[in-house]
Amino acid sequence: MYVAVRGLKAKPGLFEEALRRIENGFVPLISSLPGFVMYDVALIGEDEGLSISFFETQEQAEESNRSAVEWVKENLAPLAAGPHQIVAFGEVLLHKAK
Repeated sequence: MYVAVRGLKAKPGLFEEALRRIENGFVPLISSLPGFVMYDVALIGEDEGLSISFFETQEQAEESNRSAVEWVKENLAPLAAGPHQIVAFGEVLLHKAK
């Protein structure tokens, strides 16, 4: 399994709108990609979020990053206070779920 961690800082007061767009637009897109396992978004600072997506293979996770870059460019750019960042990418070595 592979993980892609991405970050985005929204302009002041626009994080909720960014989250709404992600939930209604990006989540259906990413969850329909081959090998999709799981997707989460966390608020990590004021108007700043971090997303974590899991895919079965490295190639599928890399494709999710390409899809994310394009989707963010088209849908979140006006709300962003900085560039969309791929923070980390790699193989999951240990995973425990409830």
